[in-house]
Amino acid sequence: MTEQEFFSVNHQMNVNVELLDSDFVFPSFELFTGEIPTSFIVASEFTQLDHLNELAHAELKTHDLKSVVTLLDNQNAKLNLLLTYMLSQQDIAENRYQTTSFGASQFNCTMPVSCQIMSKVRVKLFLEHPAAAIYCYAHVTECEESEQGFLVTFKYDLLRDEDQDLLIKAALYQQQKLLRQRSLNRDKQ
Repeated sequence: MTEQEFFSVNHQMNVNVELLDSDFVFPSFELFTGEIPTSFIVASEFTQLDHLNELAHAELKTHDLKSVVTLLDNQNAKLNLLLTYMLSQQDIAENRYQTTSFGASQFNCTMPVSCQIMSKVRVKLFLEHPAAAIYCYAHVTECEESEQGFLVTFKYDLLRDEDQDLLIKAALYQQQKLLRQRSLNRDKQ
């Protein structure tokens, strides 16, 4: 992964953070990709296929095939439910935190204990839209005391390009949602 910075968006989602021993050495990229849970790989593939589905969906709408569109939407909803269930099996309660913000280069979450700068962690991010999960390694770049505990910033170290793309899509979706809500609130005033 490059040192490129990406924007972050304020949003809460589940994240598993597993603190690793101080002498832990990140695996090679090949070993890293081999340890990614299968359900995470499947979710990533589903998300890539969703883009193709959107194109087909648009074409079917132009031909006024509403019943076919409805059928495909229902099948997609079923698959997303199954996928969400599969991914939930990877969510470990004792490692679960809520992000305060996330992006394609870093994320923040509040933790009950302080973390040393440069501490290494194994991470599972559970995205809502697109419905996916990301497995990666990161390190602590900041740790500040807050009212809820410690606000910790993590920068990704090992992250597949496909997963970085998913984080970009998820952040853009959340930003778009926030902007729509602001626009609606402005219109109501």
